[in-house]
Amino acid sequence: MVFSILTRAGDSASIPCLATDPGVVNLSLEPCHGGALPTGLHYVASLERGMVIFDTQKAFEGCYICTGRLGSAHVKSHQYDLNVRPGKITLFVCDAVWASYPQQPAVENASRILTDPIKHVRSARLYINSVRARDSGRYRCEGQNEKGINSESIWLDVYDRGFIHLTPSDNGTVRVRAGESLSLHVDMEAYPKPHTFTWSFSGQQLRNTSDHVITTQNHQHRYNIVLRLVRLKMSESGVYTFYASNGDASVNQSFSVYVISKPEIVSHEGPVDGQVRCVAKGYPFYGILCASPNINSLLASQKPKYQIQWKVIEGIHGNNYVYIDPTQLPYDHQWEFPRDKLRFGKTLGSGAFGKVVEATAYGMSKADTVMTVAVKMLKPSAHATEKEALMSELKVLSYLGNHMNIVNLLGACTVGGPTLVITEYCCFGDLLNFLRRKRETFFCSKLGDDCYYRNVMLQRGTATAGDSRNGYVDMRPSVTGGSSSEPDVVSEMLHEDGLSLDTEDLLSFSYQVAKGMDFLASKNCIHRDLAARNILLTQGRVAKICDFGLARDITTDSNYVVKGNARLPVKWMSPESIFECVYTFESDVWSYGILLCEIFSLGSSPYPGIPVDSKFYKMIKEGYRMDAPEFAPSEMYEIMRSCWEADPFKRPSFSKVVERIEKQLSDTTKHVGHSHLTCLCTHNANVLRLNSVGSGNASTQPLLASASDDVFLEEMGTRLRVHRV
Repeated sequence: MVFSILTRAGDSASIPCLATDPGVVNLSLEPCHGGALPTGLHYVASLERGMVIFDTQKAFEGCYICTGRLGSAHVKSHQYDLNVRPGKITLFVCDAVWASYPQQPAVENASRILTDPIKHVRSARLYINSVRARDSGRYRCEGQNEKGINSESIWLDVYDRGFIHLTPSDNGTVRVRAGESLSLHVDMEAYPKPHTFTWSFSGQQLRNTSDHVITTQNHQHRYNIVLRLVRLKMSESGVYTFYASNGDASVNQSFSVYVISKPEIVSHEGPVDGQVRCVAKGYPFYGILCASPNINSLLASQKPKYQIQWKVIEGIHGNNYVYIDPTQLPYDHQWEFPRDKLRFGKTLGSGAFGKVVEATAYGMSKADTVMTVAVKMLKPSAHATEKEALMSELKVLSYLGNHMNIVNLLGACTVGGPTLVITEYCCFGDLLNFLRRKRETFFCSKLGDDCYYRNVMLQRGTATAGDSRNGYVDMRPSVTGGSSSEPDVVSEMLHEDGLSLDTEDLLSFSYQVAKGMDFLASKNCIHRDLAARNILLTQGRVAKICDFGLARDITTDSNYVVKGNARLPVKWMSPESIFECVYTFESDVWSYGILLCEIFSLGSSPYPGIPVDSKFYKMIKEGYRMDAPEFAPSEMYEIMRSCWEADPFKRPSFSKVVERIEKQLSDTTKHVGHSHLTCLCTHNANVLRLNSVGSGNASTQPLLASASDDVFLEEMGTRLRVHRV
């Protein structure tokens, strides 16, 4: 094996032949093919640094090895090929110019004399041979005569190695219609001047032709290189790569070009052995359909790899639901928002074909407003079916309208680029991870006389049995920019809302989700994947229902189990959904009962310790139901059990669930307020209960505290006391 060492004349060169055994002695440098070292070559050998050659010259070029002795054995290193480039010669030219005007001659009548000033130039030149880094600095040229002194200066930057810096491209993927022309731009800064500029397509270098025009412009060390593709054809779809090199550095930049064209049948063969072969080309990718009029069936060559979970029902005939095709829903272009008014931030969630990105929107509601939003988009790997699904999701959100307890649509970008769906940004992330982060500060206030501050941290080893963080979307911005499985409790609380979690908060989340689901039901919409991972929290602990299917990789999420040819959230599904593939309002109610179990166990997985296998399916068929979660009031467990009725028509509607939890909120607020006055040992009428839940008849969810109330928390042993200031 031969290693290459590159250096410049006059610099030191390091040959890293480090000894792997400290017992090696008599280290020396030798030419690979024997003989003496070049005249004037001086070096220093060490076990730690290898060989360092000083003041390298062009004559030192060649192949070298390091040798030594280990005990009685003669040992040697790999071969090193030393390449010495001549040092750069830098020339500074300083020209001093001055003018001398002779005495004006006399002028006779009827004559005219033309005169020019006589210029004097003196030039001084500074040569620096083999420029090194230590020669960097400011150089000044100064001229002086009887009229005075004048000077000019110049700054010299010396780099150890040349460089090429590419300006990042914002458009690495380009879509263009067949017959249109396209220009691909590359901007870069380089020193020394690159000796190689090339464009290639599918591994073949492109030359200047009438179809591919390459132009280069430069100013000092900046370069702009343009490849113009004229009247693109379908066959010219692919990856175009730019490459540049100047000897010291090399760079490349690629562009994926998709030429949009209508489908074209390339070949059609058969039938042979009962099979028909049909080959077509075109972009975007499409499904090839084979129609059989005899059996009136339709088979598609490709199945969508992602579909929106939310379904809008057109009609109900007995047990059969007729769904509206979301692609047929209208889209109001008043939702359109300018792309150039979005500034993208970090990725909040990512799946196989899509992702959700935090962004800043300028002028979303008014011309001068700035708003943080979440933007759902597709990845370049997405298929045409995923693009159709994202557009369907946009249409469904537009159809539903706004509600406080769903993630509302704010705008969209559907023209001039890939589809972007702009929704509300929920700063506290998904409910599942929020509950898990708040376990350590949970304040248990169950009905009864057991009012106490409970430190769930002591139960951390058992409370999370069966949990999995795999695949959950956490939109909560990171405090440090990194991640930690054991975040600091105080910093987490300060970052989120500064408050602990209590039973009333759990009731509030349950109530809000029921309100949101009641709204969806009123719009004839079923969710099909209701779970804590699909509930987001925002300011004031407002819960919002969403569908993050596109931005979650279900192939790596243990909550989605392979069943048939699909991955399904089996532990959240009703028996009729599992065994009959039936999804209804009532199956959503079953899933809501599982969600309640997640909430009142502070984020534990349902059916803890029970794998999804044949035994699990048998247990569900035989009527097995989970026990009450540890922190669930008895009334809430009764609601869970009613949601898990085997007969779907015996399950309560979401409007009934809302009514039942409203009673819990009202009763609990009165009870807990009185209990706190007692168990905090205070009779001050100004004691305030920090609460994220309002009265049952409130039209919107209340805030955590009134804006006019200043409060502080004082720790008292195992209790918290709240005073009005």
